[in-house]
Amino acid sequence: MRRLLRWITLGLLALVLAGVTYVWVQANRRPSLEGYAQVPPAPAGAAIRIRYAGVATLLFDDGQTAWMTDGFFTRPSLARTAFLQIEPDPAAIEAGLRSLGVDRLAAVVPVHSHYDHAMDAPLVAMQTGALLVGSESTLNVGRGLGLPDARMRRVQPGEQLRFGRWTLTFIASSHVPLPFARAGVVETIDAPLVPPAHSLKWREGQTWAIVVEHPAGAPMLVLGSAGFIPGGLQGVQAGTVFLGVGGAGKQPPAYLSQWWDESVKRVGAKRVIPIHWDDFGEPLDKPLLAFPYLIDDLGVTMKHLTAWAARDRVELKMPLLLTPFAP
Repeated sequence: MRRLLRWITLGLLALVLAGVTYVWVQANRRPSLEGYAQVPPAPAGAAIRIRYAGVATLLFDDGQTAWMTDGFFTRPSLARTAFLQIEPDPAAIEAGLRSLGVDRLAAVVPVHSHYDHAMDAPLVAMQTGALLVGSESTLNVGRGLGLPDARMRRVQPGEQLRFGRWTLTFIASSHVPLPFARAGVVETIDAPLVPPAHSLKWREGQTWAIVVEHPAGAPMLVLGSAGFIPGGLQGVQAGTVFLGVGGAGKQPPAYLSQWWDESVKRVGAKRVIPIHWDDFGEPLDKPLLAFPYLIDDLGVTMKHLTAWAARDRVELKMPLLLTPFAP
């Protein structure tokens, strides 16, 4: 009996060791970013210029009015995010805005209220004079950092806002399924969120699909998450889709196929620019990295997207980091 127990114990230890080794390896291996086509830099005199700053942060600028999605620059390490409290880093935010050449914004618009989208947005608004725009959850992030209600604007699904010659239409969307989220339950931030706090305190709130229109070009669509509501984009037309792909590599093929049909084919897009694929636990002062395999698999996602883009005659190109390009 003792001999049997000893063998069982050794077997269990071997399984634990194998599991720990697997997790360690997958946490340190990443998909390669080589081989993907990139959007070319904006030509001289382009009427609209867009800059990408990682995750779902996009700066839209027509030379007269600039506005930004998310404005996330703090990018705390994933280990800190998992185990400790986090808060906005004013120096990182200032450096991020400086790298984009931004000193004034009309609006900063988180695509939902998770920390990697909304945590820094109130300080971005404070530093640039912008209006913080979003759901009540996003506004509670602003209140927690002392942003007055006069500097915030709550929007409802279907609502349109104008900033200069830009028109933004807010459409209810859905987040990509997450392993720690309850299926079908959207958690909200119901009181001012005062940092530092654990990352899970920044709850999703309303996830937006944002239709971006400007007289100088075709409509664009910003989808900051790889989620969708079946039929939710019915009637929407967009030439370019900024497609959030984070977490897609862990979804089943049937989900991914429907996601492409709902997010790209339904709106008649001719160009797809993947966003929200980078490891946002790494800083912006060096080249972006894909998430490690433990968290996501960008290679799987891009394999599907590349095949569907070729089939449907859609241009698929990765955004340049911090470099202006034209839509």
